[in-house]
Amino acid sequence: MKKIILFLFTFLFSVSLMGQDNAIKEAETVYRKEDYSKAIELYNNILKTRGSSADIYYNLGNAYYKAGKTASAILNYERALLLNPGDPDIRFNLNIARQKTIDRIEPIGQFFLAKWFDTVQNIFSVDSWGTIGIISFILFIGCLILFFFSKWLRLKKIGFYVGLFLLVLVVLSNVFGVNQKHRLMSRTSAIVFTPTVTVKSSPDVSGTDLFVIHEGTKVVVRTTLGDWSEIELENGNVGWMPSKDIEKI
Repeated sequence: MKKIILFLFTFLFSVSLMGQDNAIKEAETVYRKEDYSKAIELYNNILKTRGSSADIYYNLGNAYYKAGKTASAILNYERALLLNPGDPDIRFNLNIARQKTIDRIEPIGQFFLAKWFDTVQNIFSVDSWGTIGIISFILFIGCLILFFFSKWLRLKKIGFYVGLFLLVLVVLSNVFGVNQKHRLMSRTSAIVFTPTVTVKSSPDVSGTDLFVIHEGTKVVVRTTLGDWSEIELENGNVGWMPSKDIEKI
């Protein structure tokens, strides 16, 4: 009986995977035929049935870009980048899409060590950092064994210095992985989806006009109050805008 249940489970899982592969191939075929509206529909259906995927978000972003929907393209490139921050193709296409937006917001100057930290952190995804941390820890244990039980001084030195390096790598990979996971879970960033938005000083239409932002601009949502969201731009400007005009990454 157990063998039959296992066989049925394996069969159904295989059929499901085949169905997903066929759906992806169909979406890719439609995209190559330049039927971008249909490709968008198919990729969105795949995300609903399959769940989050950096590759699908990336392909969906490409379809939106080709269809002339820049804000949607940026949104999906950003979602792909959250899942796979080290992918150069995603970053390249995201930068291309951003060039089509109106706003040119210069970010606040970042301390060089913090910038270096973010650059290294974004080389891998949270899963990759987790794998690196586990492998480094296992190798670190091996270096400890080599250091304590080896009879040769040279091997002891190798075990000590390599182990020290691996210990640092374990700590950093855990820190990077936790930060990447926090970004995935918090999802505080959003993309503006209204052609023009006047950001207010308070969560009310009668608030003072502070500045104007446009479709495709990335913002950080600091808090929400009713139908309003307090947002912050990369240059540090803060204000309130209607929550309906943005979509969370």
